[in-house]
Amino acid sequence: MRFERREHPSTTLTLLAPVGAVLSALVIAGLLISIAGANVLEAYGLILKGAFGSRLGFSETLTRATPLILTGLAAAVAFRARLWNIGGEGQFYMGALAVAGVGMVPALAGLPAPLAILLCLIAGAVAGMILLLIPLGLRLKFGVDEVVTTLLLNFVAVLFVSLMIEGVMKDPLAFGWPQSVPVPANAELPKLMARSRLHAGLVIAVVMALAVWWLQARTVFGMRSRAAGLNPRAAAFAGVPLGRTLVAVACLSGGMAGLAGAIEVMGVKGYVTTDLSPSYGYSGIIIAMLANLNPIGVIGAALFSAVMFVGADSMSRALGIPSYIADVTVALSLLTMLVALFLTQYRIRR
Repeated sequence: MRFERREHPSTTLTLLAPVGAVLSALVIAGLLISIAGANVLEAYGLILKGAFGSRLGFSETLTRATPLILTGLAAAVAFRARLWNIGGEGQFYMGALAVAGVGMVPALAGLPAPLAILLCLIAGAVAGMILLLIPLGLRLKFGVDEVVTTLLLNFVAVLFVSLMIEGVMKDPLAFGWPQSVPVPANAELPKLMARSRLHAGLVIAVVMALAVWWLQARTVFGMRSRAAGLNPRAAAFAGVPLGRTLVAVACLSGGMAGLAGAIEVMGVKGYVTTDLSPSYGYSGIIIAMLANLNPIGVIGAALFSAVMFVGADSMSRALGIPSYIADVTVALSLLTMLVALFLTQYRIRR
């Protein structure tokens, strides 16, 4: 038996790969649920009910999906250009910290709400950009592998956030709890549903996904970033400015991750803590791969992950199964997606 590369990968196979990967992951996770002594269909039914069966569940699912869309976009944009951004978590936290820093400026409280929100969003995006431009500069100047630098900068960013919220940015009214000063009321994102945490950041995330799709599919920048990812040497030979293209990609990717952190502070939390992110940056990598690096697919992949995370809590309470089954299922989705992508590129010959 051997693997033979397909000359023209089937469009149908490419489109069905994510569906097959998710179904395969659900089947494997179902075996684990069965071993735990629960009915698999009942467990998945409870997950769906917990995610969509109530007003609270529905709003929480969409709220959870919002930062996942943006961190998924951050990874998808970078990976398509072969810029291996593993630093979405750190960029997320730097974007959040930038919002808290801008919120401490007294003049911000006197601005109209739309302008204050826009300034905070820009600050968050710029902070994420800067944190990714540092390892990109090391790669372009010295050939340093950005996988290592972006990964290690995650820990640096979280420690820096801890330093700031325990020091100059600490809220004096938090009774000693390590958190930043809250953002002003005029910089908070409006709610989309009354008596819920669902906020306008969801609209921003979806619009950004559509904008990134348009950039990649309809612009010269999109063509250059795809060329840089497919074959850097051929792209350079054809006249693509690889350095400038990667800088633009880094700004877009880091900006998305930083924007996710800014939106989480402005729409949900209101202030910065070191447990602000339940690994949104790392989950974005899984979402990007599950979406096959497609910006529109990122929306669906983020929604799937949010359903698993929110619904698993309800299922866990009802059946006594650990809610970590959601993490297992999402991780299995990544592994099965990698296999599915391989099979879209290669066929098995005997």
